[in-house]
Amino acid sequence: MKIAVASGKGGTGKTLLATNLFNVIQQSGYAVDLIDCDAEEPNDQQFIKGKLQGQQLVTQNIPVIDKDRCTFCGKCQEFCQYNAIIIVRSHQHIRVFEDLCHDCGACGYACQSGAISWQAKTTGTLTTYEYNQHSLLVEGRIAVGVYSSVPLISQAIKGAKPEQITILDAPPGTSCPFIATVNEADFVVLVTEPTPFGLNDLRLSVQALQHLNIPFGVVINRGGLGNQDVHRFLTENKLPLLDEIPFDRRIAQLYSEGELITNNISAYNKQFQELFIRIKKQIEHDRDSHT
Repeated sequence: MKIAVASGKGGTGKTLLATNLFNVIQQSGYAVDLIDCDAEEPNDQQFIKGKLQGQQLVTQNIPVIDKDRCTFCGKCQEFCQYNAIIIVRSHQHIRVFEDLCHDCGACGYACQSGAISWQAKTTGTLTTYEYNQHSLLVEGRIAVGVYSSVPLISQAIKGAKPEQITILDAPPGTSCPFIATVNEADFVVLVTEPTPFGLNDLRLSVQALQHLNIPFGVVINRGGLGNQDVHRFLTENKLPLLDEIPFDRRIAQLYSEGELITNNISAYNKQFQELFIRIKKQIEHDRDSHT
């Protein structure tokens, strides 16, 4: 069971949801891993303080073109779907744009002159922390200057154990890193806030997930702070509201100190336990409706 926690914008409380949901699930005796897919700015480790277990470099293959062998036929450029190769035949010039390369290997397949070899480029690191005997935190962190975090996110998610629960803390927004994360999930928890900005970005997230046909539910954070527009949007579109976390000064204080609210306020521990039960029921309902 893979549950992604996502939001259309940063600062809505996505990390608050992901880390505390992870905490109550492992407290309930389940084997659960948390994967921080927000590779540009991972911060789950500030709240889930486990023992460092290991770290590995993540690399991708970048094509290197031997200009002495290259015939400048243009096949590699034609096969590249990401426009990472450009050829100027009149000047016998060819160049690889590393930032656009997705390591798909199509150019090497297309080349008939043996002009393409490969070199490894470090794209980031995966750091694993042992939280307890059955639970891990895996943090993906992109290297400085790397354009896309998608390969790193994909590598991090591959490490999830299929036989247990996995929480994916998705990057904010609805761009490629968001898609790469939620596309691997069985269910997505969308976190929003009752403000005009929150509603606007919630609309975009909902549209993306509906297009991908991925089941989801919504959690409103900082309830009571803004207006009722988000509630009306959910009601009018018959979208499931999983929970609402109130605007609470105690949450802000504990969060600023790197503490989990489910370890410090019993009412929130119970609320997150009930949220997990609702998520499980929603996943079971969605599975039954597709069988």
